[in-house]
Amino acid sequence: MDLVKLIFKYLLFTFIAIQFIVVDIEEKKADPKLEIKAPKEIMAIFKRSCYDCHSYETKIPWYRYIAPLSWGIKRHIELGRKWLNFSIWQTYDEKTKDEKLTQIYKAVYKAMPMQSYILFHPEAKLTKKEIKLIRDWTGKAPF
Repeated sequence: MDLVKLIFKYLLFTFIAIQFIVVDIEEKKADPKLEIKAPKEIMAIFKRSCYDCHSYETKIPWYRYIAPLSWGIKRHIELGRKWLNFSIWQTYDEKTKDEKLTQIYKAVYKAMPMQSYILFHPEAKLTKKEIKLIRDWTGKAPF
């Protein structure tokens, strides 16, 4: 039993110690002129299900201050913005926009939003109707 207490104490100490490793999630002011332009129903879906990781309009949750969750949140946001950033859509050239639309078409079918995100944000889960709306809007044919 002493070994269990010792392990628990080390784990607790480690958990407390890592709380002092602060991660900074970059928060920028979005320029509405650069934002993606889409019909209202598509924008509503994007804002509810995509914008937290794929824009500068991230609503950062309270648990972002708890390590190691904060490390994962920062990484997901950075990778999400790198892959696609709706806040800078108008800065993409036409070829890149077309590639991003193809990626959106593919991603909304199974990969996005990520299951780990939906676990904490069930409202972000896309319905079949919403997936069809987005896929129809992208104008991409099945592959």
